[in-house]
Amino acid sequence: MSEVATSEGLEWAAARGMGALAEKMGMEFLEFGIDRCVATMPVEGNTQPVGLMHGGAYVVLGESLGSMAANLHAGAGRIAVGVDINATHTRSATSGIVTGVCTPVHLGRSITVHEIVVTDDQGRRCSTIRITNMIKDAPAGR
Repeated sequence: MSEVATSEGLEWAAARGMGALAEKMGMEFLEFGIDRCVATMPVEGNTQPVGLMHGGAYVVLGESLGSMAANLHAGAGRIAVGVDINATHTRSATSGIVTGVCTPVHLGRSITVHEIVVTDDQGRRCSTIRITNMIKDAPAGR
C-alpha cells in the first residue's frame, strides 16, 4: 500500500472517529486503506478474570477494523453495517499489545467480507476474525 493511501485513510478514520468503545479499549490505528488496515490494542484493561485477553476484546478489535474498512470502501453517501461476524481464538495474550491486520476477502457493491488476524507481541496468531458488512445508502443527513 502506498504511503499516500495510508495517510489519506488515517485522516479519514481520524475524522470519522473510532467510537467510544474502541477508545475505551485503547485501540490505535497504524495503517488505514482499502487493501490493509492495522490497529493495536493493549492487553492490560482488556482481560478476563484469570488475566487472559478477553475473547470479546479480540472481536471488538476485529469488528472495529472490518467495519471501518468496509465504510471506507463504501464511499460517500453510503454506509456499511455488520451482518455477520465470527472468531476463532487460538492463543491467549497475557501482556503487551495485540495487533490486528485487516484484509479484504471480497469488496462488492453491496457486501464486503474482511479477515482480521490478531497477533501477540511475538507475532503469534491469537485470533482469526471474519466480518461481513452490508453496504447501503446512508440515512438522510449523514
